Amino acid sequence: MQINIDIAKTLRSGSRTFELRAQLASDSRRIVVHGPSGAGKSLLLKAVAGLMTPDSGRIEVAGRSLFDSGKGIDLPAQRRQLAYLFQDYALFPHLNVRQNIAFGLQRGWRNPLARVDGAAVRYWLQAFELDHVAHQLPHQLSGGQRQRVALARALAPEPAALLLDEPFAALDPGLRERMRAELDALQRRLNIPMILITHDPEDVRAFGEHVLRMENGSMADVKDLEPVERNEA
Repeated sequence: MQINIDIAKTLRSGSRTFELRAQLASDSRRIVVHGPSGAGKSLLLKAVAGLMTPDSGRIEVAGRSLFDSGKGIDLPAQRRQLAYLFQDYALFPHLNVRQNIAFGLQRGWRNPLARVDGAAVRYWLQAFELDHVAHQLPHQLSGGQRQRVALARALAPEPAALLLDEPFAALDPGLRERMRAELDALQRRLNIPMILITHDPEDVRAFGEHVLRMENGSMADVKDLEPVERNEA
């Protein structure tokens, strides 16, 4: 995936000012932006997704211009063909697993039927081993199951890239390690490009083909990372 970002955004709250000055050029299929809370990582991801509009600059993903202040381009989020996985997963609490997945496949805001079916819904239920909880609501699921549902909903429309906002932060340490392994295998199987933001060095080690460090709204490439040791079965 070719991605080119060069954006600026100024945020003000009372007497406080935050300056986002983000530049990124990469053809990696695994980009990790690493940095402390408040560094501007989520702002960057929301700008790429179309959930925040920069003051100036440009954003190009896979040869498509998503935002260009000079040319007056600002595609709405639903036309960017990007999947965004929120930190809290943002599942619809009143919809069951089957409906949550189906919601990503439909146009408009009408809720899918409780027993909605279709080849795509069945595929993602099986791919994430969710068949046995397809009728359950989000509050009845484990943390790992909720993440799988959110990923299935995000991937069902076959997006051009996957944007991940601290995807393991809400999980306990043991489950975090397991879900890293699951996402690693899934991304390799689907070969979908992804941008992951995190403050956890273990996420960097697991997914960091191209790693950038973000602090105080600015980014820089990280060099000479230790390779990840993988145990072959």
